[in-house]
Amino acid sequence: MNWSSKNSIRLSRLCVVLFGAAALSILASAPWLVKAFVEFSRAALKNQAEALLLITLYTGGIPAVYILWQLWRLLENIQSGKVFIPRNVQLLRRISWGCAVGAVICLISGFYYLPFFVIAACAAFMALIVRVVKNVFQQALLLQEDADYTI
Repeated sequence: MNWSSKNSIRLSRLCVVLFGAAALSILASAPWLVKAFVEFSRAALKNQAEALLLITLYTGGIPAVYILWQLWRLLENIQSGKVFIPRNVQLLRRISWGCAVGAVICLISGFYYLPFFVIAACAAFMALIVRVVKNVFQQALLLQEDADYTI
């Protein structure tokens, strides 16, 4: 099979759908998953851990689903040939802020379950990377506008 940009976008969109389905499945089965996890881990906060983990999962699910929706919209634009447009800069900004919100949620949750600190650091790093890509898109948009007005 010849790999093309169209195939790459299709794969990205498929991944967004799969991650979305996984996120919604996790959110739908969160009470059962949390109960099983607490039993498995034998957490010291057993009575409080279930409620805290559920709060983290449900509040963290909001920015996760939001990010996936913004990614879907970004990929739609790219697939239709609209790459360096103001809308994509806005979508990347929203994705970055979604990652930052997820990082804050995990940072707060790290105070009752230490591994969340690692997830918070990863989410903050992802926010930074997306922010840099957003800045690249913004500069490319400015260069494209300058080139359009030069001719």
